Amino acid sequence: MEQRNREDKYFRARERVDQIKKFYSSLLSYVVFITLLGGLNYWIDEWRYPWFLWAAFGWGIGLVFQAVKAFGFNPFFGKDWENRKIKELMENDDESKKWK
Repeated sequence: MEQRNREDKYFRARERVDQIKKFYSSLLSYVVFITLLGGLNYWIDEWRYPWFLWAAFGWGIGLVFQAVKAFGFNPFFGKDWENRKIKELMENDDESKKWK
């Protein structure tokens, strides 16, 4: 049983490391390509209309969601919330069976 728990922890940690690694590679791609788009935008029209910011904004939103998933930051539904909700639902289930 202890060996199984250890393996589960290892696989969860490995999956999290993979997600973090993917996030950092996506961040590097973001920086490189947005810089290139910014340079292209300057070369074409000297930033009279900074259209590259639309790409930066759209891709940035996706990057934020990827970071939230990779680093486990969720202020609304964190691990504590999950545990409290599970406990609450289990207690409600027990109470509803008493009345039947």
